[in-house]
Amino acid sequence: MQIKEIISVLEQYAPPALQETYDNAGLITGNSIWECTGIIVSLDATEEIVQEAIDKKCNLIVAHHPIIFKGLKKITGKNYVEKTIIHAIKNDIAIFAIHTNLDNVIHGVNGKIADLLGLVNRKILAPKIGLLQKLSVFVPFKEKDKLQNALFNAGAGNIGNYSECSFSTEGIGSFKAGIKANPHLGEIGQRHLEPEIKLEVIFPQWLQSKIVDAMQLNHPYEEVAYDIYLLLNNYQHAGSGIIGELPEEVTEEEMLQKLKSIFKTGLVKHTKLLGNPLKKIALCGGAGSFLTETALAAGADMFITADVKYHEFFDAEGKLVLADIGHYESEQFTIELLFDILREKFPNFAVLKTGVNTNPVWYYT
Repeated sequence: MQIKEIISVLEQYAPPALQETYDNAGLITGNSIWECTGIIVSLDATEEIVQEAIDKKCNLIVAHHPIIFKGLKKITGKNYVEKTIIHAIKNDIAIFAIHTNLDNVIHGVNGKIADLLGLVNRKILAPKIGLLQKLSVFVPFKEKDKLQNALFNAGAGNIGNYSECSFSTEGIGSFKAGIKANPHLGEIGQRHLEPEIKLEVIFPQWLQSKIVDAMQLNHPYEEVAYDIYLLLNNYQHAGSGIIGELPEEVTEEEMLQKLKSIFKTGLVKHTKLLGNPLKKIALCGGAGSFLTETALAAGADMFITADVKYHEFFDAEGKLVLADIGHYESEQFTIELLFDILREKFPNFAVLKTGVNTNPVWYYT
């Protein structure tokens, strides 16, 4: 199996179009046409992880964090990034990163944290906008069902928890076939009037080529009349953070103890406890303090994240408990998430979880 087949599965789960502009997700070293000998799944791609892949005869590392964020002008081995890249290239180890695109899908990094906390009624805390498009296409009455089904099968027509969503309006289309045309209806050189359906469906932007191909393949006309519009609606399946509810209320102390136990952290930094029961929980794996105001506006009782700076704790305004559980701690279960995705798709292939703890933060207790 080629590495590109594994990448395809991961990018279907978390489309590259969802990564943030500063990110560098994707294939960082290696070649996608290499035959894959095995996969090591990790949170980080370090020199130690590369050596682990070599020792276990795996030539693909699937990591959450990209080892390269910015361009390298020199590769001399002067720091851990350059040492890792040199070690990987010299030993034909491919490194693939699936970072903020996995953060930004509802079933990704934050979804895994929500699973561990048992949150229900969950949704994206800060949905992205500008990711949805609408296709309007004109088709003869008799061909409408065939075209509609093809568009649904290509991924169009999903809104929240609903699928196969569309809207149709009736009208009369006109056209005159030129001398070189091969018209499905009408005569060359004569204006033709045809009862048509205007079929409208929405889809995420990264499916555009697939949607258009399905439309062209299943439309009877030689020249298809269609429009594609950019929508500014929130895309409820992608964005930053998650908010949900606990099945039952708990005390603040009970939740802090639960966080310390589940995430195996040396400590949990938090704002002053308010003495209120907790029900509505917001969370964001990794550095998520930029969402504190959004969590407040959403009515969260507690916001769980990491990498909160001193002055950012004040942003809780005494209205919610802001809890910092640590960056590595919040994202460590991403390894399990990626492992499960790959094992489900490739049950008979060597997919291994790393045995290396890459957390650079230690606690003196």
